Amino acid sequence: MTELSVEQMNYGPLNALIGTWKGDDGMDVAPEPDGEEHSPFYEVITIEPAGDVDNAEEQELMILRYHQAVFRKSNDKQFHDQVGYWLWCEASQTIMQTLTIPRGVSLLAGGTATVEADTTTLQVEAKDGDPDWGIVQSPFMRKKARTLGFRHRVNVSGDTLRYEETTLLDIYDKHNFEHTDGNTLTRQR
Repeated sequence: MTELSVEQMNYGPLNALIGTWKGDDGMDVAPEPDGEEHSPFYEVITIEPAGDVDNAEEQELMILRYHQAVFRKSNDKQFHDQVGYWLWCEASQTIMQTLTIPRGVSLLAGGTATVEADTTTLQVEAKDGDPDWGIVQSPFMRKKARTLGFRHRVNVSGDTLRYEETTLLDIYDKHNFEHTDGNTLTRQR
C-alpha cells in the first residue's frame, strides 16, 4: 500500500462511488417455487477508500471497500447482505467488482467505466465457468440455486446513484431466471 493520503490518491472513475448511499425506491424480482416475487426495498451502501495494491510488481489497482444492506419495505427485515470491493486498473482501463453474499456465493466481475461530464457509468459482468470473470459457489448452491451469470450497471451523476443488476439463476426448475434488482440512491456524506 502506498503512503499517500486518500485525497492524494487517484481512484479514477471509482471516485464517484465514495460515500454512504441511501435509497428507498428499490425493487427486487426474485424466484419463488410457484413463480416470482416482487419486493419493494430500501438499502444503505457504504463505499470507502481502501488504498492501492501492486500485483506482481506490474499491476497497480485502486481499491474501494463496500457493504450493502437491503431491507424489505413490507416488514423492515434485512433480506440481503453483501460485501466486496470495487477495483480500478488505470493501465488496462479495467473496472472490477468482487462480491460475497452469505449464501455460499462469491464472484469477480470485470468491465469498463465511462465518464462524461459529471456522470460516471460502470458496467461489469461475470459468468459461471469463465476463466477471467467467474463465479464460485458452494456445492449446495451449484445443485439447488446455481448462479449462471451476473450483470451490474451503476450510473452516478453528482450525488445520485442508480443501479440495475441481473443475476441469472437455475432454481426451482426455472432455467435462466433473471433475478433483478434496481434502485436510486442519494449520497448522504
